Amino acid sequence: MSAETPLEPSEQKESLGASIRQIILWIVLIVAVRSLLVEPFNIPSASMVPTLQVGDFVAVSKMSYGYSRYSFPMSPSFISGRYFASMPHRGDVAVFRYTQNTSIDYIKRIVGLPGDRIRMEEGRLFINGQAVPRQDKGPYSVQDERGYVLSGTRYREMIPREDGHVVAHDILKMRDHDLANNTPEYIVPQGCLFAMGDDRDDSSDSRFQGGRETGACAAPPGNAYLSDSSGHDLGFVPIGNLVGKAKIVLFSVEMRHPAWQFWYWPVEIRWGRFLHGID
Repeated sequence: MSAETPLEPSEQKESLGASIRQIILWIVLIVAVRSLLVEPFNIPSASMVPTLQVGDFVAVSKMSYGYSRYSFPMSPSFISGRYFASMPHRGDVAVFRYTQNTSIDYIKRIVGLPGDRIRMEEGRLFINGQAVPRQDKGPYSVQDERGYVLSGTRYREMIPREDGHVVAHDILKMRDHDLANNTPEYIVPQGCLFAMGDDRDDSSDSRFQGGRETGACAAPPGNAYLSDSSGHDLGFVPIGNLVGKAKIVLFSVEMRHPAWQFWYWPVEIRWGRFLHGID
């Protein structure tokens, strides 16, 4: 048996150079896919239950609304405006940058477009003066990211899209008589969106305007809009903050135990949510 012939120094350099080129090519490819096509996001809170569960990993289409600085890693400031821009539809589940800290991603349902009039009355959503139809689907309970149990009624809500179609999706309602369920009427400014969580009573969303005091999407002065007691007011969402549309749940893990306890992994996987479409 003959021994392998050792590589000459020039051949070693060429082999190392080829490996480095392959690594760089893979990095460029991964960045391009995440920036231009699809990016995975983890759901850390219960603000979108029942539609999205804590521990879901969702695929977000970057092409749906066009591209801005927030489409790219580190949000490069030299990129301005939006390219290949497209407006979301009412009812879309969208990822966007948080209005008070654009390094943070939020995911909510878009319920109001520019010019729309939005209000809540006795727990019912009204769009342009019309109550959004819904059907009672019975009691529903879920555990949030803090381990608290959220119990209420599950409804099938039908949001009218601006093109005449209807987006049917589930919401959770736990109460109807507090300020967040009996709001003033919001008129969505041009260039802005109104976003809400499907967990209507445990979501810091566009109903809460106290933290949006400046900019084109600021609440008009003199209006008695709500403020979230946690200080996480979202306000109207600038269209430029959009990142993409949530399309599908790739997989889902309950995460009741620390990640290093690998023996729990098989029982914590929610097998029924693999490749689950998002309404």
